[in-house]
Amino acid sequence: MTREDQPQTLISHLLELRSRLLKTIVVIVVIFLGLFYFSREIYAFVAQPLIQVLPEGASMIATDVTAPFMVPFKLTLYLSILISIPFILHQAWAFIAPGLYQHEKRLAMPLLVSSVLLFYLGAAFAYFVVFPLIFGFFTKIAPEGVAIATDIGRYLDFVMTLFIAFGAAFELPIAIVLLVASGVTTVDNLKQKRPYIVVGCFVVGMLLTPPDILSQTLLAVPMWMLFEIGLIAARWVKPRERTAQSASDTE
Repeated sequence: MTREDQPQTLISHLLELRSRLLKTIVVIVVIFLGLFYFSREIYAFVAQPLIQVLPEGASMIATDVTAPFMVPFKLTLYLSILISIPFILHQAWAFIAPGLYQHEKRLAMPLLVSSVLLFYLGAAFAYFVVFPLIFGFFTKIAPEGVAIATDIGRYLDFVMTLFIAFGAAFELPIAIVLLVASGVTTVDNLKQKRPYIVVGCFVVGMLLTPPDILSQTLLAVPMWMLFEIGLIAARWVKPRERTAQSASDTE
């Protein structure tokens, strides 16, 4: 390859990256436009876990003038990005796949599919299990004489933090499989460090969730269970052997 060819190769990669980014943006915009008409209904659905446990006569409020429009707008945009995750990962996969070895391609596709499913599972767990528990708990412990009136913008920030936290935490089995497959660690080594990892789950729960023991525990315990699932899945993964693998890749 001459020096004249090298800039052209870099430019071609940048052009392909730009093309895939534009496709991703277009997909997100199209999904957003399709959902925006239902933005109020979408927000009502997301707010339902809190609304159904509010005391009689209580309601959510909007303290900002633009909040009744901007909050559902932001939620619809967030939802459009979440729905687009499979397409986004597919574009990322198509961009990096030519540079991967055959054994890496065989491992990457199942991991991409399972990572998407686990992220959605984590978000669903937060909505259907965690939200009813923590909102029911918070509304019941309110001091007497205190009117509960949650701002819709603050509520959106709170639930999006939990959605992302639980979605990311449910990726733990994927992380374990990747670590074992790459030869960074082994299943036996992870088993020996189980007590430290359990403590780490509670530390992560403390950092990723709001400062209350209930939501921290509701994140830490599933992470512990997912760690055990990751250990089971990692037993079926053959650790990477650098010398033998390099020889086979060369062939």
